[in-house]
Amino acid sequence: MLDDADRRLLRYWQAEPSLSAGELAERCGMTPGKAARRMARMEDQGIVQGVSAVINWAALGYAVEVSLRVTLDKTQGNAFDEFLTRARQVPEVIEVQTFLGRVDARLSIIARDMAHYQQIYRSQILTLPHIADIEALMHVARIKTEESLPL
Repeated sequence: MLDDADRRLLRYWQAEPSLSAGELAERCGMTPGKAARRMARMEDQGIVQGVSAVINWAALGYAVEVSLRVTLDKTQGNAFDEFLTRARQVPEVIEVQTFLGRVDARLSIIARDMAHYQQIYRSQILTLPHIADIEALMHVARIKTEESLPL
């Protein structure tokens, strides 16, 4: 599926997503047109799903991050769909993951402070449908965040 030139492009691209096709081509030893075509092909195939900005939430005044492990009451056939639809609508929920096992979903929530978190929790999280149990984990430190793959 990917040849050595594609992997080389991806290595440089994930290390510095702001590089232009010309800059990537120069680093990879190929023409800008060839690099642009390969990049477009990898985007079309869904290998690259976009380039995004990484926001430092703490710099914007969000000092609290909480991870909620949620177990749903699955006696309703549409419990997952209804819960996920509503959870996506909470602006302070920055990530939603689903699992197989005892825990059904995990929500990552950011807040300015604990009072703000309590307000979000009481007015928006506890009103989400089909919740059977919630376990809150207070985020202390991010030790490693790595989305790049060893190519």
